[in-house]
Amino acid sequence: MNRRLISPVIRSFTFVLILHLAASAAFSAEASSRRRHRRTTAAAKAKRSVRRPAQTTVRPASFQKSRPAATVRASRVPARVPAVKAPVIAGGPWTSPTYADSTDGDRLEGEDLEIRRAAVEALGDFNGSVVVVDPATGRILTMVNQKVALGSGFQPCSTVKVSVALAGLSEKVIQAQSKYRVGGLRMNLTYALAHSNNYYFSTLGQKLGFERYSHYAHLFGYGEKAGLNIEGEQAGNFPSAPPKNGGVGMLTSFGEEIQQTPLQLAALISAVANGGTLYYLQYPRTPAELVNFVPRVKRKLDIDGAIPEITPGMRGAVEFGTAHRAREDGPIAGKTGTCTENHTHLGWFGSFIDVGSRKLVVVVLLTGGRPAIGPQAAGIAGDVYRLLAERKFFQAELPVTPAALLGSQLCCSR
Repeated sequence: MNRRLISPVIRSFTFVLILHLAASAAFSAEASSRRRHRRTTAAAKAKRSVRRPAQTTVRPASFQKSRPAATVRASRVPARVPAVKAPVIAGGPWTSPTYADSTDGDRLEGEDLEIRRAAVEALGDFNGSVVVVDPATGRILTMVNQKVALGSGFQPCSTVKVSVALAGLSEKVIQAQSKYRVGGLRMNLTYALAHSNNYYFSTLGQKLGFERYSHYAHLFGYGEKAGLNIEGEQAGNFPSAPPKNGGVGMLTSFGEEIQQTPLQLAALISAVANGGTLYYLQYPRTPAELVNFVPRVKRKLDIDGAIPEITPGMRGAVEFGTAHRAREDGPIAGKTGTCTENHTHLGWFGSFIDVGSRKLVVVVLLTGGRPAIGPQAAGIAGDVYRLLAERKFFQAELPVTPAALLGSQLCCSR
């Protein structure tokens, strides 16, 4: 073949080959860069996903003191992290962060500042609410996170079992000390309350039936405002028919379709603590309202015979059951609740303590990710009681006021 013809062909082929090799090298470099970027991005996302949601806590000067190191329970108080514009909600998808400034927007007028300091310190950086009530008068002593406490309510989870137990005893569907076969176990009411046995209370609900339990639930304050003329308070909700998800069994074991407010639970636990008087909760805000405060009875509940039957189970929850994190020196009785609603974990604890001449009701609600559970809420309530005991709150004599005298005559027959 003519060499003059071959030479241009070879040069063209060589040029094309060089271009191909250069393009391949560039593509390989770009692909390698993309792989490194994906690995770096994935690592960064994984690292961010385990961080706690950040918050900036700004509190009144009177609440800036941190708890002494010797009294801090590391499992209950989260470490602070730098603030970011939007919290990363790990393990979700959660629609509410686990950590937040729960005092933001609260008004302090009329609050018992000693009790509020203890509640704020115990709650720490958790996203939730703490309500403390005097069960002898119905006065709200502090309400941390007033937006949540006065809102439309949350599923009560297993705290509903207190009202279910009272209804079952009142209707003589159960006897407290009788053991019933539940699954593979035989248990009485004390064990079922202490360990929050869902099957026991689901079975009890089915024996009661929706209509009978609904009657007692409304009697105990579900579906109506717990407070008297408290600005912004909402009434929660009680369903008009058995829930579509699980029927009456889910209603009486998890509180399905009920919307309970912290104030409603505080009012019911107060009635248990004082022997059966359901007070209107009152929240005096001005000096004049404090001076003129008088307890207001909503109704007397016919549960004085049932209260001694449920109290051992509520004390058992603290001593050896689901609320053991609340265990302190004083005789605390309470009920935990844990469930998930609308991609948000809920952790409840309704409790009371009876020390000397003083009774106190503490209700804790936590919302957020996986740490928002009933046992954690119980630990926070236990810290409230402990901090108050350290500050000699329970040793102080009650002041002699018209409200105290009238309250002692209206309630507390036990």
